[in-house]
Amino acid sequence: MKNIMVLFCMAALAFACGPKKSETLNELTEAQKADGWKLLFDGKTMNGWRIFKGKENDTWEVLNGTLHCKPVTETSSKRSDLMTTEQYKNFELAFDWKIPKGANSGVMFHVTEDFDLPYASGPEYQIIDDAGYPGGVEPKNQTASNYDVHVTEGAKINAIGEWNTSKIVVNGNKVQHYINGDKVVEYEFGTDAWKEKVAGSKWKSFPGYGMSSTGYIDLQDHGHEIWFKNIMIKSL
Repeated sequence: MKNIMVLFCMAALAFACGPKKSETLNELTEAQKADGWKLLFDGKTMNGWRIFKGKENDTWEVLNGTLHCKPVTETSSKRSDLMTTEQYKNFELAFDWKIPKGANSGVMFHVTEDFDLPYASGPEYQIIDDAGYPGGVEPKNQTASNYDVHVTEGAKINAIGEWNTSKIVVNGNKVQHYINGDKVVEYEFGTDAWKEKVAGSKWKSFPGYGMSSTGYIDLQDHGHEIWFKNIMIKSL
């Protein structure tokens, strides 16, 4: 009986220490599949992704089940954003990410190729080292903000080098940003408040910013290293 109890305790301990949901790599549960979610990254290939405007690039790769953007080196100097091959209108987009100290990146949506740069059209869910980025980061440019437009409220970011889980919900003109389970940003395109905030941001000189109702999902190459995994989307 004693041996059986020891084996039972060992099995229970192994179960408790087993892989958590956040550690799962690029798989959907049966419940997620039934709810309409689909993977945007299979963990093995870059199928479903392409470089913005077909620009030359040597920075994006698949590494250990992640989409990895290399830091600037002599062999990774041709920088450009990575975006989906399909366009999306109304959706929930979920993704896990981590960055090293001092890094800067972001995820954009409703990106078009009508302009020279992705951010000329697509609003950006900001990802950055809030505390360690050179020169500091003002509130409307911190992680999970709508970059340079809407600040976060109560964002709880994990330590640099640890994984975070983010979600962007776009339904009509309404947008929500989540970080690690908490909603931290909410805004609506086209309202007087939206127009006022855009007019007070760097986007005031970008007439196409936030104007498209559909477009590509875009992962920003800002010259720094970043890892993405568990990228999934559900159309609304």
